[in-house]
Amino acid sequence: MNYEEAMALLRRYNKEPFHLSHAITVSKVMRRMAEALGYGEEADFWAVVGLLHDIDFEQWPEEHCVRCRQLLSDAGADERTIHAVVSHGYGLCADVKPEHEMEKVLFACDELTGLIGACAKLRPSGSIGDMDLKSLKKKFKAKAFAAGCSREVIEQGAQMLGWELDDLLLRTLEAMKPDEAAVAAEVAALTA
Repeated sequence: MNYEEAMALLRRYNKEPFHLSHAITVSKVMRRMAEALGYGEEADFWAVVGLLHDIDFEQWPEEHCVRCRQLLSDAGADERTIHAVVSHGYGLCADVKPEHEMEKVLFACDELTGLIGACAKLRPSGSIGDMDLKSLKKKFKAKAFAAGCSREVIEQGAQMLGWELDDLLLRTLEAMKPDEAAVAAEVAALTA
């Protein structure tokens, strides 16, 4: 499944700008992570998995990481894609453990992209472009801030990857910065 097919599938089940923005953000982060970690030849696959990771959440939040199996299978997704998508809910709503480095990156970055996005909204610039690791860490430690973004999942993801938490925070922040405007433009075009 290529990116265009994945986007068409995502849009079949997701209409809300927030969900589209999150999917596109995670997709772009996954692509950048693939390239940075030496998986450039698989960057398209990483991006597709990132795009589809929450395909069932908007319509079936109570069946998250369960309903997606059928949706993806019916659309012709292979088992590798399905396993990767389901594994990002490990320990929360799925018992499929992330195995491949790509799955671990998705597990770690999913919640973190949401936290970074929430931080950006409070900045005078309204952007992540001028955000640094220090200010991100300050918000990470403030448990009441963006309380829906699980710090435990983010920490568990860093551990799965064998990375220091600061390394995960910085890598994800830096992966998000170059595509911030492109994500906003893509979402605006999709929801116009």
